[in-house]
Amino acid sequence: MVRIVQVGLGPLGVRAAREFLERDMGRIVGAVDPVHAGRPLAELVEGADPAVTIAPDLASLGCWGDTDAAIVTTRSALPDCFETLRDLLGLGVHVVSSCEELSYPWLQHPIMSQELHERAVKARRVVLGTGINPGFLLDTFPVALTGVCHTVRRVVAGRVQDATTRRIPFQKKIGATLSMEAFQAEVEKGTLRHVGLPESLHFICHYLSIPFDDWSETLEPVVAERDLECGLGPIPAGHAAGVRQVAVATRGGEEVVRLEFQAAIGQAEPRDWVELDSDPPLRAVIEGGVHGDAATTSILLNAIGSVREAEPGLRTMADVRPPRCQVRRDA
Repeated sequence: MVRIVQVGLGPLGVRAAREFLERDMGRIVGAVDPVHAGRPLAELVEGADPAVTIAPDLASLGCWGDTDAAIVTTRSALPDCFETLRDLLGLGVHVVSSCEELSYPWLQHPIMSQELHERAVKARRVVLGTGINPGFLLDTFPVALTGVCHTVRRVVAGRVQDATTRRIPFQKKIGATLSMEAFQAEVEKGTLRHVGLPESLHFICHYLSIPFDDWSETLEPVVAERDLECGLGPIPAGHAAGVRQVAVATRGGEEVVRLEFQAAIGQAEPRDWVELDSDPPLRAVIEGGVHGDAATTSILLNAIGSVREAEPGLRTMADVRPPRCQVRRDA
């Protein structure tokens, strides 16, 4: 039986904890979230042990000797959750996190990455950043498809999501409801974007040994063509319904990897796809697309087994055994 601590009890963390118990994967022996500190976990997560009280911080928990892994669903940027990850390794537990920048952290945070790796090796534990995007659809999945290829010349992958059914923090992250002026202001502050697309781009180039001499990322609003509604409120026509981001790696002026991400309220024809200019050529399409919230919690939980079997250190999805659906079944 796996024993976990859930760190972060926003919508994603609550969903992960609930699914962990619904699948009978093990026990939640502790939970941390300063916003909900002092409350029984069972008030937020049906079926949780009523004796588990949400702690304000890691130091307030006394269950570390009985913990196998921590699920961290707090922040998108590595600097914002670095201390939490570092301290968890010091407490002797494996870590699986939804932190987007942790999916390929050497791109933007090489010093932090090296420290986490060294601490994980010393503790003989693993820290892994994963999710549906980044973590699978626009990086691990394209790389895995090349396993049947003799040669790969170009990789194109993309997502088009209808964000209507996504959690409120995600809708806010993509700028839904904002005027064009407000959208641009948030972009300039660096607070409005889907985090992780450059990490996915560099993940692909690294693991497929694709050389490139330049890369870029662009971001623009998806403009509502009619009045819409979302969890944040009304979206007048002409305001932002979401975001479109494109990351490209080039060599000699020619594209070698192109990743497209578009998430918007009321988006028609959602889908996920990968196209390989390869031998043999490949095209894979998931019609309707993968629901980001449901898939993110699933891959976080399914990765626990992969992390417990992996070589100690800071790892990526290319380093660990591919996660598979984990459900405890009666004999």
